Amino acid sequence: MTQVLICTVGGSHQPIVSAINDMHPDYVVFICTDKDPATGKAGSNLQIEGTGSCIKDKFADEKPSLPNIPAQTGLNPNQFEIKITLADDLDRIYLDCSQVIDDLTARYPAAKIAADYTGGTKSMSAGLVMAALEHPDVELKLVTGTRSDLIKVQDGSQFSDSADCQQIRYQRLSAPYRQTWSRYAYSEAVAGLEQFKPPKGMRNEYTRLRELSRAFAEWDNFNHQTAFQILQHYASESLNRYLNVARALNDIKPEKRDAARLFDLYRNAQRRAAQGRYDDAIARIYRLIEWTAQWLLQTQCNLKTGDIQAEQIPTAMNLKPNRDGKYQVGLFDAWQLVKHHTQGPAAQFIRQQEKELLNHLKIRNNSILAHGFEPISRANWQLIEQWLNEHFIPMLLEEATKAGIKQMPPQLPDVYRG
Repeated sequence: MTQVLICTVGGSHQPIVSAINDMHPDYVVFICTDKDPATGKAGSNLQIEGTGSCIKDKFADEKPSLPNIPAQTGLNPNQFEIKITLADDLDRIYLDCSQVIDDLTARYPAAKIAADYTGGTKSMSAGLVMAALEHPDVELKLVTGTRSDLIKVQDGSQFSDSADCQQIRYQRLSAPYRQTWSRYAYSEAVAGLEQFKPPKGMRNEYTRLRELSRAFAEWDNFNHQTAFQILQHYASESLNRYLNVARALNDIKPEKRDAARLFDLYRNAQRRAAQGRYDDAIARIYRLIEWTAQWLLQTQCNLKTGDIQAEQIPTAMNLKPNRDGKYQVGLFDAWQLVKHHTQGPAAQFIRQQEKELLNHLKIRNNSILAHGFEPISRANWQLIEQWLNEHFIPMLLEEATKAGIKQMPPQLPDVYRG
């Protein structure tokens, strides 16, 4: 396998020589500085392309006595290149190092690439580390050895070693996808996590984040059974409340299962609103109001709005059969049947809130997802949400208690907790 090494080069040649001698790379990119424009002092590139004796064996030596680093390590001219950067411009160094890594990955797709940050200024080391951490296949290395102080390792004790950075690398790579939870974009997290492999030693943490993102993505897409199956493998104190809700969403009793799914649909609508997708949110609310009437009529009266018997139709309602001879009703007429056939909180609700319901339905009807062309605004949503929280949801909770659902479920998580 082709071995490629990236090194930051500063004022000391020993760590660079040690890294090359230990790794025996097929190709090396030296990240160097050029002559300082203010002082005219030579940059670190002199250690790579200087001629004759251009490097001091020891810092205290009066004159250089060693050839350049390629000569010391036996590198041929076609085995290395120099990338000039700035000594203390972190932005520039990071971008230069990132470009080097991208270029090497394209030129040597099957190579093992290592980045040694021992040499160079502190900014050069930091820039290379940040760039390397964003590429899981790049091994981060440093030259270390015996220390008698905090200035440098003792000459002769140097050796190249892998840097311990798996936690840092994983946190950096996964951070954008953990952040997607703040806007309930679980599917985006799944797609992003599938684009990289976990660093060594981080497989369990990676798998947990990906699978929980997948569970809540399935939940958000109404695939409640799949969500429940995944969540069962990750039961914990922080997740048990969601597991309990998922269990209710898959209950074998249809009256309890549907009651749970009504509240779940409301939470789903709130998530769409939190994303600024108010037309989507209102479309879900319309379905919630319609489905609630259907659920009430089915569970309390054994009445199906898609196939109503003639004797179930109040005389005040002027219904006509469809082309198949069936009587069917939409949202508003379904609530008229609730008012006629039931005596509980729902019947009281529609008697008191019928006018308000009609007003809110007008907002929905103007939506491009219904019959109009006007986008629903945040103010429209807030108006309807307030009405739902004050009137509709309390009524639904009273009715759902009979089916075994006694409280509103929590909203899906907006923070990932590892």
